[in-house]
Amino acid sequence: MTNAAGAFVNVQEALSASGIEPREARLLLAAATGFSEAAVLGFPERPLPGEAEKAYLSFVSRRAAGEPIAYILGRREFYGLELEVTPAVLIPRPETELLVDLALARKPAAVLDLGTGSGAIALALKRHLPSARVVAADASAEALAVAQRNAARFGLDIEWRLGRWFEPLAGERFEGIVCNPPYVAVGDPHLAALPFEPRLALLAGADGLDAIRVLAREAPAHLVPGGWLLLEHGMGQHEAVRALLGAEGLETEAGWPDLAGIPRVAGGRR
Repeated sequence: MTNAAGAFVNVQEALSASGIEPREARLLLAAATGFSEAAVLGFPERPLPGEAEKAYLSFVSRRAAGEPIAYILGRREFYGLELEVTPAVLIPRPETELLVDLALARKPAAVLDLGTGSGAIALALKRHLPSARVVAADASAEALAVAQRNAARFGLDIEWRLGRWFEPLAGERFEGIVCNPPYVAVGDPHLAALPFEPRLALLAGADGLDAIRVLAREAPAHLVPGGWLLLEHGMGQHEAVRALLGAEGLETEAGWPDLAGIPRVAGGRR
C-alpha cells in the first residue's frame, strides 16, 4: 500500500501523509473505509485494507486539486438534514439557513422555493412546517432530480416544477416566496475559488443582479395580498436589492444580516 509520500500501513500514517487539513483527511478516510470518524481517531494503528487505501488516495487527490469536500463525499448537512449534493447543484451554505429561519417565523400555508438546487430550503421548510404546501422549482433537470431524491430519502412531500423562475408557475400564488438566486457578477475574482460549482447557480450578469431583477419584477403576480418575498444576496448588494423590490411596489424591510454581521437577506411584502 503506497502513496507519493511512502507506504501506508495504518490509519495514522494515511492521515499524516494526506497533505490536506486534518479534519478533512479524517472525513475522507472515514468515507473510504466505512469507519466512523470516531473510530478513525480512536484506533490510529488499525491497518488499512488495500481497496480503502486506493479510495482514500483518490479522495485526497481530488481535494488537493481544490474539489469541494461536499462533492467528494456526495453530501452536505443543511438545517439538520444530510443532503445529497452533486456538481449539478450549488453546495448549501450555512448562511442560507437564515432564509429558512425567516420563512419559518412567518408560518406560511403555501410557500415557493425558486432555484431549489438540492432542495435544501424547500425540504427544511417542509420538515418544520409539515402542514404547509411547499412548491420548489429549478431550471435544471439534473438539479431537480437531486432534490427529488433528497425529498424521497426524508419522506417529505414537495411539489416540483421544472422551468426557469416563474415560467412553470402560471396562475399560482403563495403566501411566501424564498430564493437563493445567482448573485455573482461575471468576472468577479471570487469565481476563481468556485471552479466546481454550476455557473447557472452563481452568475447573474455584469453586476450580479440580473436574476434578482427578474424575481423582483415577477414575484408580485405570484403573491397573495400580504404575501412576502425573501431573497439572499451578496455582500454590498443590499441597498440595490431593496431598491429593486421597492420599485416593483413591494413594501421593503431593513433586511437581515448573517452570523458574520453581513447584510444577507432582503425582503418585500405585497
